[in-house]
Amino acid sequence: MSTSYTPRHSRRGDSAVMERPQASSAPAQTSTHHHGGEASHTNILLLFIGLMIIMLMSSLNQTVLSPSLPTIVGELNGVEHMSWVITAFILVSTIMMPVYGKLGDLWGRKPLLVFAIIAFAGGSLTGAVAQDMTTLIISRGLQGLGGGGLMILSQAVIADVIPARDRGKYMGALMGVFAFSSVAGPLLGGWLTEGPGWRWGFWMNLPLAALALFAAIFLIPHTNKSVRTERSKIDVLGMALLAAATACLVLAMTWGGNQYDWGSPTIVGLLIATVVAVAVFIPVEAKVAEPVMPLTLFKDRNFNLTTIASLCMGIAMFGAIGYMPTYMQMVLGVSATQAGLLMIPMMGTMLVTSVTVGAVVSKLGRYKAFTVIGSLFIAAGLFFLSRLEVQTPTWEICVCLALIGLGLGMSMQLLTLIVQNSFPISMVGTATASSNFFRQVGATIGSALVGGLFTARLTTFLGERLPVQAMSDGGGANSLTPALVNALPGPIHDIIVNSYNEALTPIFLWIMPLGVLAALLLMFIVEKALATTVGESGTTSQAAGDESSESIRDEEPARVGGRDERDRADGEDPEERSPRTGEIPIPETGSMMPTR
Repeated sequence: MSTSYTPRHSRRGDSAVMERPQASSAPAQTSTHHHGGEASHTNILLLFIGLMIIMLMSSLNQTVLSPSLPTIVGELNGVEHMSWVITAFILVSTIMMPVYGKLGDLWGRKPLLVFAIIAFAGGSLTGAVAQDMTTLIISRGLQGLGGGGLMILSQAVIADVIPARDRGKYMGALMGVFAFSSVAGPLLGGWLTEGPGWRWGFWMNLPLAALALFAAIFLIPHTNKSVRTERSKIDVLGMALLAAATACLVLAMTWGGNQYDWGSPTIVGLLIATVVAVAVFIPVEAKVAEPVMPLTLFKDRNFNLTTIASLCMGIAMFGAIGYMPTYMQMVLGVSATQAGLLMIPMMGTMLVTSVTVGAVVSKLGRYKAFTVIGSLFIAAGLFFLSRLEVQTPTWEICVCLALIGLGLGMSMQLLTLIVQNSFPISMVGTATASSNFFRQVGATIGSALVGGLFTARLTTFLGERLPVQAMSDGGGANSLTPALVNALPGPIHDIIVNSYNEALTPIFLWIMPLGVLAALLLMFIVEKALATTVGESGTTSQAAGDESSESIRDEEPARVGGRDERDRADGEDPEERSPRTGEIPIPETGSMMPTR
């Protein structure tokens, strides 16, 4: 079995590090070979199928209940608590993301993934037998407890067994599963609601969970904990502060403009509490031995740029597409099922491009251009959506959505790959979780802001344009349904449809700059060579190097690795050499760290 590393022990503090003698100057020139501890191709394939099942279970859960909500809350007599069915899952899963990431780095992914699957299955079982809204909301919280780790740990497991150079095609396929479930979920949910019943939206998770549990137990390599040179305390205070800040922010974004006015004491108090929790969280993370979100992450240029870009994309993506089905039902007059089908162009292009681009990146080793171009496609799609009119043909709307899907498929999974390639394997889970955490926060903010603006503008337009008698007879804007609008007389129908169009489409133009901003930020990432072995992080392909990686290396030589004068390649100038990150820490005995 071959490896690209030659063991060399250099004492930096109390740690020995395994050094790489030379690195290719360009990503495209590195050869693909595997770490001696990696699984066979067959085992990797079986493991990946298991991870796809886990991803399918997680992503379907986020969409399959949407068409069922009116039926569910009506049957359980809980219309006033309907928002909590969604909020409970988002809140708990977002809080748990960084926790799973950090504990996965400390304890290994396998036990945590098993726990996440069991928790998710327990929540699904509870939801399937729920007889009241309280039980249903608790079940969604349990699903969030597991769901927060399903996607994070799946991505980290891939990093544990697949070198970054080969990882693109696998990450692209996982993104394809997400795209598929985004279309299949609402359609399946509608069919279940009209057929077997909404409870099957929960029951169906149990066989998927059984398959996922089998894959997690028998296919994921077990971590040998004895290789750790020290067992540090878990950052309980940091986790609690991050959970408090996240909870306050998510609740503020979810309730603002809906249950409470944005200027109400409740929302203002939640936002102040968020700021206070973050202000206390930062110094805590600077002092603890194993922070849940290490501040050293933010010293890496690529992490900062991709995280901000992910935040922008989260706001743009969920803020835009979250309200397109409603727009199509109210303006185009289509049914809920037809509106779901009209989203296929976006999800279809996302699926195709994510798989294709992932394979191309694995072959060429280049990825920067795809992220920039993808962000611009998202911006272009949002711009064209802002030009929609009531008379716009349906096919033009589908083209706009396809552009957004094209951009998301080209960029989203690569942002995760860039983050993983910037850090050693000991930090991959934490870095992946932190990046996804900010993306989820962006999605929450985007949905809240777009929803608040849309609702406020729509209410204003209808109040100004509809006759007073029509508003009072119909129950106001809150009582409008697609069926009711389609049955209204022509003049009233036209006023409502035009109000919906004018209330939503300008917002797409307002959030379009986020796509442009993401593209500008991603132009400044350092295109490091994709690591060709498990446990190796990328090296910069630019002569100037990455100052942020240098700062991490200097601060944490035992964790990230570093080279002294004796470790330079022959003829390499110490001032011009690229800083290296990702040499693997090994125990004092010199034995190689097993793959998680």
